[in-house]
Amino acid sequence: MSALRTLTTGLVLGESPRWHEGRLWLCDWGAHEVVAVDLHGRSEVVVRVPSFPFCIDWLPDGRLLVVSGGDRLLLRQEPDGSLVPHVDLAGLCDRPWNEIVVAANGNAYLNSIGYDMMAGEAPSPGILALVTPDGSARQVADDVAFPNGMAVTPDGSTLILAESHASRLTAFDIEGDGGLSNRRVWAALDAAAPDGICLDDEGAVWYADVPNKRCVRVEEGGRTLQTVELDRGCFSCALGGDDGRTLFMTAARWTGPQSGADAARTGQVLATNAPRPGARRP
Repeated sequence: MSALRTLTTGLVLGESPRWHEGRLWLCDWGAHEVVAVDLHGRSEVVVRVPSFPFCIDWLPDGRLLVVSGGDRLLLRQEPDGSLVPHVDLAGLCDRPWNEIVVAANGNAYLNSIGYDMMAGEAPSPGILALVTPDGSARQVADDVAFPNGMAVTPDGSTLILAESHASRLTAFDIEGDGGLSNRRVWAALDAAAPDGICLDDEGAVWYADVPNKRCVRVEEGGRTLQTVELDRGCFSCALGGDDGRTLFMTAARWTGPQSGADAARTGQVLATNAPRPGARRP
């Protein structure tokens, strides 16, 4: 791995990074902004989202989807830049929603951690939901331990999920109707707390780890391939850049749930060269 470089600073808490149309897009949870940053560090606020948390991905036709977690809504950005309701998620779970990944066929997978961490509620199992292109939504998995980042394999056959409170990556087969089956441990991660993840073209997963201040590449079965050590919590990661071989990491100093609204702006986007390009979902 090459040396770390800093792409941008001054974020409150960066999450859900995605490489899209030549820029890195991310959600600054504390500032309630979706920000796009180019490879020279020039940034633009693309849209403001009042919710906390919120995460992003795109439909195949290019429309932006935003999980407005605190509002229990999936939003869609219209051509005029406005955000409109796409799906009401409250009927599936009335606790905050978290991450999203959109498969090549337009099926969107979302998760709820199952409790309101920011309000100090005790941990409770979370769920995964499927939103199909026609706008229908249903639960497709339950009893997950703080579901976090997700990735879909390029052939659309497998969804990989980070379970932060179980120190593991979990895989599901994706059925023809979008449902999930054959749940299994993809990688047991000793003493890790996997947060955001991304998949490369060799089938390895990079996972961000907040308490251990690192970003780690693992293969199926759990063998560690590479580790990038940081000086603050790593919340999420994405592969992108001109050749897909830049690893972007969002990092910030974390002192507990109150950090999400902290105005100290310790958040950064860091970058380094990766051994393999990304698989693109996310």
